[in-house]
Amino acid sequence: MVKSVMVTYALWAVGGPFGLHHFYLGRDNHALLWMLTLGGFGVGWIRELLRIPTYVAVANQDPDMERRRCVMTTSPPPVNLVRVAGQVCVGIYFGTVALIGLNSLNFFDLLILPLCVGAGVHLVSTIGQQTSDLRKTLTACLITSPFFYGSTLSPLPISLAASLTATQHRKYKKAQTGNKQELGLRLCKLTLAWLVFSAPLAYCVFHNTTATLYYLSDCMAVLLDVFWFLPWLRNLVEYILLMPYRLMCVLTGGSYYEEAWKKMLEILLKDYTEREKEALKVLSLGAEASLEEITRGYRELAKIWHPDHNPSKDAEMTFVKIHEAYEVLLRRYKPRRFR
Repeated sequence: MVKSVMVTYALWAVGGPFGLHHFYLGRDNHALLWMLTLGGFGVGWIRELLRIPTYVAVANQDPDMERRRCVMTTSPPPVNLVRVAGQVCVGIYFGTVALIGLNSLNFFDLLILPLCVGAGVHLVSTIGQQTSDLRKTLTACLITSPFFYGSTLSPLPISLAASLTATQHRKYKKAQTGNKQELGLRLCKLTLAWLVFSAPLAYCVFHNTTATLYYLSDCMAVLLDVFWFLPWLRNLVEYILLMPYRLMCVLTGGSYYEEAWKKMLEILLKDYTEREKEALKVLSLGAEASLEEITRGYRELAKIWHPDHNPSKDAEMTFVKIHEAYEVLLRRYKPRRFR
C-alpha cells in the first residue's frame, strides 16, 4: 500500500514521540527507538519535521529495484555524525537504565551493563536503510567494560567504544521482500521489546525509590566534578541539571536553596522500602525514627550483642544483623549534595 505524506504528518503530530508515523511507514526499529526515548528525547521528533517526505519516499520504493541497488552497492554508507551522536547518547541511556534497574544482578558490570549499552548502540545503527555488525559491537562493549569496572560513568566509555565499532562496520540492509509481516506480529514484537526495557526500571522506581534518587544524584555529582577547573561552567551545568528540582522547590513552597532541596527529598523519600522496614524492626524503631535515634538504637544494641561482651551462641549472628540493618538505614540518610 502506498504511504501518504499527509497521513504520516498527522501521525507525527499526534503520536510522534511514540513512533506512530514510523510504525505506519514500516520502520519498526525507528518506532521502537522513539517509544523507548520519547522521540529521541524530543530532539529527534522535532528534527523529523523536514525529513518525513524522504521517509515516505523510501517506504514507497519498489522492493525489486531496492534489492538490485543493494546488490550493486559494495561501499559502506557514509558516516553520519548525527547517527553516531545518537548511538553514543542512546548507549549511555540504556546503560543508565540498566544501572538503575539491574545493578543488583551478578556479573552486572562485566556482562549485563555492556550488553545493555551495546543493545542501545545497535538499535540506533539499524535505523533506516543501514545496519551494523551486532556481534562486533557487543564484543567491543565486553572488552571495554573491565577497564571501567564499578565507575558511575562507565556507560560513557563503553558507549563510545561500541559506537566507533558500529560505525566502522556499517552496511546497507538487505532489501525486504514483498511479503510484509502481519500487523499483529509487528505490534507483538514492539510490545515485548518495550516491556523488556521498561519492566526492570519500573520495578526499581516503584519499589526502590531511594536507591534510584541516590544513583541519579551520584551521577550528577560525578558529572559536575569533571568541570572543577572551570567553576563558571560547573555552575552553569549544575543550574541546567537542577532546573526540574528548582521547579519542584517552587511547587513545595520553598526557596531555591538547601532547605527547599531537603523538603523536596523528604517528600520523595517519604516511604520506606521493604528492606528498610525490615531494618527498622531489627533495631526496634518506628517509622518516624530520626538519624540520631537510629544511631543511638544501633549503638545500644551493639553494646548488648557484640561478641566480645556477649558469650551466647547467637550473639555474633544477631550482631551482624544489627550492623547490616544500620548500614541499610544509614544509606537512606547519607548526605548527597551537589555543592
